[in-house]
Amino acid sequence: MRTLDKSLLMWPLLRANVAPFERPDRLMRALLAARPFGSGLLAAVAASAARYPHAPALICGDERVSYRQLWQGSAALEAGLAQRGVTSESRVGVLCFNSPWFVYSLLAVVRLGADVVLLNTSLGPAQLRSTLHTEGIDMVLHDDEFAAAVGPTKSLTVGQLRQIVASSTAPPSRPRPPRQSRLVVLTSGTTGHPKGATRRSDDGSAIEGVSALLSKVPLRVRDTLVIPAPFFHAWGLTGLLIGLGLSGTVVTAPHFDAAEVLGLVDTHRADALIVVPTMLQRICALPVRELAGFETQSLRVIASSGAAMRAALVTEVLDRFGPVLHNVYGSTEVATATVARPRDLRAAPSTAGRPPTGVRVKILDVDGSVVEAGVTGRIFVRNAARFDGYTGEVNREPATGLLATGDLGHFDRRGLLFVDGREDDMIVSGGENVYPSEVEQLLNEHPDVEEAVVVGVNDEAFGRVLKAVVVLRSGRNTDSEALKVYVAERLARYKVPRTFVFRAELPRTATGKILRRELV
Repeated sequence: MRTLDKSLLMWPLLRANVAPFERPDRLMRALLAARPFGSGLLAAVAASAARYPHAPALICGDERVSYRQLWQGSAALEAGLAQRGVTSESRVGVLCFNSPWFVYSLLAVVRLGADVVLLNTSLGPAQLRSTLHTEGIDMVLHDDEFAAAVGPTKSLTVGQLRQIVASSTAPPSRPRPPRQSRLVVLTSGTTGHPKGATRRSDDGSAIEGVSALLSKVPLRVRDTLVIPAPFFHAWGLTGLLIGLGLSGTVVTAPHFDAAEVLGLVDTHRADALIVVPTMLQRICALPVRELAGFETQSLRVIASSGAAMRAALVTEVLDRFGPVLHNVYGSTEVATATVARPRDLRAAPSTAGRPPTGVRVKILDVDGSVVEAGVTGRIFVRNAARFDGYTGEVNREPATGLLATGDLGHFDRRGLLFVDGREDDMIVSGGENVYPSEVEQLLNEHPDVEEAVVVGVNDEAFGRVLKAVVVLRSGRNTDSEALKVYVAERLARYKVPRTFVFRAELPRTATGKILRRELV
């Protein structure tokens, strides 16, 4: 029975890898090439290099890297790092913007069996050095511009990595690393210092996680994926690894520019666009005439994750690009929890969707009991692709196998999940519980409001009261009194923000999450 269950879980991945009219020897070569490396990252890239050696794996600006070049180049870099003292016991940081050199570095470190920590390129020098210390990093592979910020830690720039690969004489490579490398992705750190979430790089559970996502998101072998989402972030990394595992072409750029992204979709006739919500917001904010100048009908999938997406933006994306939007809810820790497909989003734009194949989501009350549909509780997820634990912490696996997302939410009677807010965002004002997301959603529906965030601030009389931080649409004008009346007419009086602050933009992380701590 377990074998049958496993086959059903893997079916979406197998289906995505079927190429009509493909020569049968290609798939056989891929399976043989992957076999020595197990079922993880290296197996996926080895298979693609054997199946489509001359196909472009990565395109970034003028750089175009085939699968054979990627595989051989990572072997050359593996040997070069070994000569410079990197071993399977090392811990290597990768500090690169999206580029082929991020991928070369990632693969080379994993081939050595060393742990790789994906560093956020937006960290300031002090926070970066603190992270290097906390994560125990022995060497950093980084873009040239970060040389000063890295400080005294042993490091190699991308310029030096190029020289290592260029001077290589095709060194022999071990068939399999001496130990299983671990990938460490830093959490967003919206409420404090980022923590390292660890996953093994060669793990069958990761394959199950990919298969689960593919059960809801229709990506296929040899697709072209435009990925502006940062590779150091869990969502951008997921898109990258799925693209490489499906022998696809990943098109990217070091920095996000809305018009440039649409240009890449147009030029490469992309099948998929992997983004975070802020990127979609900036794309839709382009002038109508400019948007109309790009050909985007090749897109079968726009997949967004990493932060909550406003219902108004969901509808706008569906109206502009057609029924291609897939909203993925999850986290660095739990991986994918639910996916909202186009028909779900058209029916309920604020939904987080339904669990994919092999994933279980439960809404529990404070006593750990499952609540009824429509009742808000804590969101728990069981996913084979969940993380192993935080750096330096003992993993305490819950007895149920379920992991809390840190969010509150509810299922409706159709089985659609709705995220009502973060557990630690709930505000107790005058004895009443208020979920900021409810007020935010209402304010975001106001015709003059581009975006609004609601936070709690201390108050002598009520303990905590609501404060709304608002970004107005271009050319629109309203004031706090008008917005107070607007909320009071639609919600209970205790949910009306006491104060309104107007800003030109909201502070965000590199992946688009709002830094609420800076708004209090």
